[in-house]
Amino acid sequence: MKTLRCFGLFLFVCMIGLLPAHANDHESAGEKSTVDVQEIVFGHIRDAYEWHLFTYGDAHVSIPLPVIVYSANTGWHVFSSSHLSHGEEYEGFYIASEGNYAGKVVEKDAQGNEARPFDISITKTALSLMINSLLLVIIMVGVARWYKNRKPSSEAPKGFVGFMEMFVMMIHDDVIVSCVGKDYKRFAPYLLTAFFFIFINNLMGLVPIFPGGGNVTGNIAITLFLALMTFLAVNIFGTKEYWKEIFWPDVPTWLKVPVPFMPVIEMFGIFTKPFALTVRLFANIMAGHAIILSLVSIIFITASLGAVLGTSMTVISVLFSIFMSCLEILVAFIQAYVFTMLSAVFIGLARVHHEEHA
Repeated sequence: MKTLRCFGLFLFVCMIGLLPAHANDHESAGEKSTVDVQEIVFGHIRDAYEWHLFTYGDAHVSIPLPVIVYSANTGWHVFSSSHLSHGEEYEGFYIASEGNYAGKVVEKDAQGNEARPFDISITKTALSLMINSLLLVIIMVGVARWYKNRKPSSEAPKGFVGFMEMFVMMIHDDVIVSCVGKDYKRFAPYLLTAFFFIFINNLMGLVPIFPGGGNVTGNIAITLFLALMTFLAVNIFGTKEYWKEIFWPDVPTWLKVPVPFMPVIEMFGIFTKPFALTVRLFANIMAGHAIILSLVSIIFITASLGAVLGTSMTVISVLFSIFMSCLEILVAFIQAYVFTMLSAVFIGLARVHHEEHA
C-alpha cells in the first residue's frame, strides 16, 4: 500500500512539474491550454468561500457561502461570497490572489497594505464539517433508539444497526479496553467519538458530489484540534507515576542532575505525540485526494495527444482512479483506527499506577 501511494505521489509531482511545459507547447502552437492540474488539485484541497459543484462550458456553478468578517475600522460585515467572485471587491473586502493571504478575504489598511480582518466565515470546510457532524449524530441517535426500545429477550440487531454494533464493539473491546486499561470507561466516549468522526469525514471526502467531497480531515487545523484533545486527555488525567517518569525517570542519576538530559527528552516527547497524530492523519488524507485528482486529470491532459495515446491513457487513468478510490476507502478506515489506537495507547501510558509500573 505504501508503494502504491508513493508511486501515486511521484506521478502527481511529475504531472505538476511537466504541466507548464505542456501548456507552453499549446501556446506555441497557437492553442490555449484548458487544463490546469494545479488549480484542480489544490483548488479541491484548500479551503474556499464557495462550494464549487461543476463547470458547464465556461460557466462555473457554485454554492455561495456566507462571509462573516469584522473590521477594526468598519465593524461587522455579513454578505454572500458571490459578491467576491471573479476578483470583485465588496464593502472594501476582496479575496487576495497572491501573497501571504492568497485565497483569504482581505482589506486595505490606512497605508494601502493588505490586512486580514477577523474572519469567522462559513467556508467549504466548515460547512462540510457541520454536514458530516449532523449526519454522524443522526446515525448514532438512530442506532441508540433501537437499543432504547430493546428488551432482554429481543434478538440480536440486524442490518445497519448490527453493522454499527460490530464497529462499536470492535473499537471498544480491541482498542479502548486493551490499550487504556481498567479506567477505559472514562475515555471510551471520547475515543469512540474520535473514531467515528474521523471515519465519516474520511468517507464523505471521497464522495464526488455535494454534500461530499469536502477535505475536512485533510485540513491540518482539524487534525491539530483532534490531536490537541488527545494531548489534553493524556496530560490532564495523567497519574503521579506518569509525571514522575517525566521529571524523575528511573535512569542513572547523572542523566538527571546536574544537567536534566532525560527530563528534557521526556518533556519533548509530550509534544511530539500530538504532532505525530496531526501530521499522520493530515498527510495521508491530503495525499489520497491529490493522487485521485491527478490521475483523473491525465484524461484531459492526454486528450489532445492523439486518439491512440489519449484512449490508452484514458483507460489506464480510469482503472487506476477506480483502484485508488477503493484503496482510499480502506485508508479512510485505517487512519481513523490508527488515530484512535494511538490516542488510546497514549492515554493508557499516562494512566499507569505504581503497582502496575512495578
